[in-house]
Amino acid sequence: MPARVLLVEDHPASLELMSYLLRAFGHRVLTATTGEGGVDAARREQPDLVVCDVQLPGIDGLEVARRLKTDPTLARIPLVAVSAFAMVGDRERVLAARFDGYVPKPIDPEAFVPTLEAYLPSEKRAAPRDGDTVPAVAGRPEREH
Repeated sequence: MPARVLLVEDHPASLELMSYLLRAFGHRVLTATTGEGGVDAARREQPDLVVCDVQLPGIDGLEVARRLKTDPTLARIPLVAVSAFAMVGDRERVLAARFDGYVPKPIDPEAFVPTLEAYLPSEKRAAPRDGDTVPAVAGRPEREH
C-alpha cells in the first residue's frame, strides 16, 4: 500500500518535481505551500510522512517541526527536511529541531524517493513494478527500476 506523503514547499518547481517523483512510485501526495498550511494539513490528513522545506513564508520549517513534534497525535509521523541550507552545521541544526531526516537541495531525482521511503514502514514503500520506468527528469535519461 503506497504512502500518503505531505509535501510542505513554497517553490512551485520544487513542489512539482517532488510531487511527480513520489507519484511515479505510486505514493499519494498532499501539498501545502506555507508552514501554517502544512501543520493544518498534517492535523487534518494524518499522513504517513511529512517532507518540509526549511525556508517557508509565515512560520518556517523549524517551527513546523516544533509544532508537529510537540503534538501527541502528530509526533509519531516521520518528518524530513528538504533544504538548500548548505552551510556547515545547517544539517545538525535542522536535525536538532526534531526533524527525523534531511535531504539537501537540489534534490537528486534518482535518490529522492528511496531516501524518503527509508522513513516509512516496509508495507508503505512502493517502487515501480518490474518493467515500469520512471520518465526522464530534468534532462536525465529514462532508466528502468
